Amino acid sequence: MPGDAGRTLRQRHDVLLLDLDGTVYAGPHAIPGARDALVVDGGPRLFYVTNNASRSPASVAAHLNELGFPATESEVVTSSQSAARLLAEQLPAGAAVLVVGTEALADEVRAVGLHPVRRFEDSPVAVVQGHSPDTGWPILAEATLAIRAGAYWVASNVDTTLPTERGLCLGNGAMVAALRVATEREPVVAGKPAAPLMEDSVRRSGAHAPLMVGDRIDTDIAGANAVGMASLLVLTGVSTPADLLRAPVEHRPTYLAASLAALDADAGTLVFAPDQRVRVRRESGDIVVRVDEGVDALAVLRSVLVEAWRDPEFAAVRGEDPVSAAVADQLA
Repeated sequence: MPGDAGRTLRQRHDVLLLDLDGTVYAGPHAIPGARDALVVDGGPRLFYVTNNASRSPASVAAHLNELGFPATESEVVTSSQSAARLLAEQLPAGAAVLVVGTEALADEVRAVGLHPVRRFEDSPVAVVQGHSPDTGWPILAEATLAIRAGAYWVASNVDTTLPTERGLCLGNGAMVAALRVATEREPVVAGKPAAPLMEDSVRRSGAHAPLMVGDRIDTDIAGANAVGMASLLVLTGVSTPADLLRAPVEHRPTYLAASLAALDADAGTLVFAPDQRVRVRRESGDIVVRVDEGVDALAVLRSVLVEAWRDPEFAAVRGEDPVSAAVADQLA
């Protein structure tokens, strides 16, 4: 990106829009190094943007404070809030909305003047669906009846997985998929990669030059691209180098780094560009790499991605010599 060289990411942006799960924390624990990277004097303001609709903004802020991150309720933007806004724009005041999710999601429905219910017999005109670890067949059955009867359906997000301290577990998107199959309908999506949550984040933060920071190319990065926003992918959560190699255009970040520590790096070193220490060529359907000794694996990846994204029809990435092969193996 022109003008990146010599300026850090902090210096380029007035607001950091931070994903939570997999970027700032994993379950009850902070991502290693995240607190030191974010809790600094000066620099851009921090807003926390999450697809997870299971907790209230106040609860999320309290959890962040417990982990040592500065956060207020007003600095947390959730997909449940965006979902409630979408409902309020379509429904009359007081309309019944069947809630598939936690009471935190129901509270957001109440906050926009709508009436949350849990049964089809309460005549809901809409269904809103967000993540809850307690979601089961009974509430999905109520939602199925309502959607098949014509209810307006909003999903907070469609993440198929959710990062936890134990690993990846099923996310709200897996439950949305069950209703999609049962109803043959598609929901309106509020959270990343759809635009509503990103638009709400920019509006509420007042950002002029925001940077979306996240760990998933299919949500965080795609969401930023949907609204023309710069993005940083950190490899602390879901997406891997292998995912990037064949990423479609809408899933490609502006910057790539191992962790949030890169916020203090020269922004020009984090973009995707050829590196003279990395030679990349095509051979028999493969991308072949020759790397100078001591080159960082992410510098290699950025160079390889320039070639991979130019023409994604390749079989594999391999090294030309033992040193290069060892680095290329990290990209598989």
